[in-house]
Amino acid sequence: YKPELRHTLYSTSKSFTSTAIGFAVNEKLITTEDKVISFFPDYLPDSVSPFLAGLTIQHLLMMSAGQDPDPTSLLWTASDSIWARLFLNTPIVNKPGSTFLYNSLATYMLSAIVQKVTGEKVIDYLTPRLFEPLGINGIDWETDPMGINTGGWGLRLKTEDMAKFGQLYLQKGMWNGKQIIPSSWVEEATSFKIDQAPDAPQADKESSDWMQGYGYQFWRCRNNAYRADGAYGQYIIVLPEKDAVVAI
Repeated sequence: YKPELRHTLYSTSKSFTSTAIGFAVNEKLITTEDKVISFFPDYLPDSVSPFLAGLTIQHLLMMSAGQDPDPTSLLWTASDSIWARLFLNTPIVNKPGSTFLYNSLATYMLSAIVQKVTGEKVIDYLTPRLFEPLGINGIDWETDPMGINTGGWGLRLKTEDMAKFGQLYLQKGMWNGKQIIPSSWVEEATSFKIDQAPDAPQADKESSDWMQGYGYQFWRCRNNAYRADGAYGQYIIVLPEKDAVVAI
């Protein structure tokens, strides 16, 4: 974890995948209302349920795909090397958009959608749009057996690069006087979308940064802050009211 060393971001990778979706929306390649099944007609189950038919990109972004349990753990035991098919064949038991359940394979699906519509892996799509403008280089991102970036995890870069990403969001998508990503997307992605613990006592919610809801692959915090958040203490915390970014 020396400053010049790359390290794996775990789920902090998700916020970068969300940003790729933001670029694709801005370029009018997709909308957040697009149906997930429309991108993968070859991988659908024999019978498409109404819930699966109604599943949108936005539902994936806000971790409300409706599957329970989260199918990500199936990857390590499944014989199917096509992860999108595994996801689409996992039953959806709750109406999409209604219930929060953390789902890393849902983020993978966002990565697969970006690759489907751009012809490029997320890392390659983001390079000229995000990484090069911010001076982030020497990065890599794990892929699935089909050559699609894992999306929900697997990105490796330096702590300073995390800080640059947070600073871009603090500046509402502006970098060195140039609008890198629309400010409207920054607002949309980082604002409250869904309560991950609707039944928690109000006192607990008021005292915990872990119970402030979820945006588009960003967690909300108290004090109107938000964060990218990965295992083992990978944090990019953006505090707009303090004009501050913390990368850990």
